[in-house]
Amino acid sequence: MDVIKYPFITEKATLSMEKNNTLQFLVGMQARKEQIKKAVENMYNVKVVKVTTMITAKGEKKALVTLSAENSAEEIASRLGIF
Repeated sequence: MDVIKYPFITEKATLSMEKNNTLQFLVGMQARKEQIKKAVENMYNVKVVKVTTMITAKGEKKALVTLSAENSAEEIASRLGIF
């Protein structure tokens, strides 16, 4: 099972990244919040504070991952090549 499929980047996601220090990912439908948290912490070597999930209008599962204050979501995004 794929926990993290790929980063979800929109204008709203970018604004949330700047304001709330959050990253958004499309994740597997069976992925639980604990699994998403561990996957993000292991992949990017960051501390995750909170994970919120939702089902999009297209029927995909999206996770909003809030990082701790000592980690920058913008820095992770630049490592991913988003910026």
